[in-house]
Amino acid sequence: MKDDGSFAAGLFKNLDPLIKDGISRKVFPGAAVGVSVNCGSLKKSFSAVWGSSSLIPRQKPMRRETLFDLASLTKPFATTLALLCLVQEKKIRLDETLSSLLRLDAPPDKKNITLRHLLNHSSGLADHHPFYQKLVAVAEQERKNTLLNLILADELSWPVGSKALYSDLGFILLGMIVELQSGLPLDIFVREKVMAPLGLADRVVFNPRQKDKKDFAATENCPWRNKVLAGDVHDDNTWAVGGVSGQAGLFAAVDSVLLLSSFLLEVWQDQASHPHFANALLKEFFKRQDMVSGSTWALGFDTPSPTGSSAGSLISKDSVGHLGFTGTSFWIDPERQLVMVLLTNRVHPSRENNRIRQFRPLFHDRVINSV
Repeated sequence: MKDDGSFAAGLFKNLDPLIKDGISRKVFPGAAVGVSVNCGSLKKSFSAVWGSSSLIPRQKPMRRETLFDLASLTKPFATTLALLCLVQEKKIRLDETLSSLLRLDAPPDKKNITLRHLLNHSSGLADHHPFYQKLVAVAEQERKNTLLNLILADELSWPVGSKALYSDLGFILLGMIVELQSGLPLDIFVREKVMAPLGLADRVVFNPRQKDKKDFAATENCPWRNKVLAGDVHDDNTWAVGGVSGQAGLFAAVDSVLLLSSFLLEVWQDQASHPHFANALLKEFFKRQDMVSGSTWALGFDTPSPTGSSAGSLISKDSVGHLGFTGTSFWIDPERQLVMVLLTNRVHPSRENNRIRQFRPLFHDRVINSV
């Protein structure tokens, strides 16, 4: 437990039985929690870990330094923040179309897709396809281009702008747009432009094994890679293109995720700034777009559903956050000046474990009642 006086002690006392109950009911083998509250010049923070980072092939205890596969938290933390930098530089525009963004002739059904549609999950693109099954038969250097062609050839699920459908495919395209418009690989651009100014260049990373990281929360006992994944990206499509994509691939420990989320809250409150994007631009990305009736999506960030939200029943409606498939999440509540990070390895050893759906709202309500 990271000590911040009575604040941390009170939170630990309230959260400890809930997390331990989650472990005993096999919601997840282990968890890492980070909470911070901004109170003017005072900032209180708390982080703690419970349980095991892996159960097989051998049991290992969770540590504060354990890196988690953040899965879809890559979308807001890497891809969206990278796009913020490019919009700020006027290299791209929110209402620029796919043909211009990708410098190609988009298929007729996709010509009207804009950067805003992609960030808002209202492009009409499908949610997911197991493209890795085709990609593994292609030479590694050809896989990214093959993936682009597969997405562009895929039939839209809905007409552009008519419905919100959470789309991994849309964010794969966004990662490719970052690379094309910046002239750098996505992981390098994110490291240099987004993370380095915050001191997180070596703490929030893609392909952590290549950077001599060794302590990981295990994910799935993968049936087709024939091993327990730990430090290798869980997402199959991302793994097939080398561990870096716009939709997944980022790894970090709890304190790093808490620092990054807290920084975004401070920018939101004009208490901090990033050298590569304006505070006003981040605030625009945090606004629910209302492009599609009933959609909760802002630009790259989600907002709480009116009922049944994973963020619980107490969070303020202007909050932003995101979930990751591996059992990760963060929520930023501007009304309470509160950041809540929950990192778990709920897919270890199997992705069929969905008990976290019931757990997440209980966790967030418990934190809010505690602070």
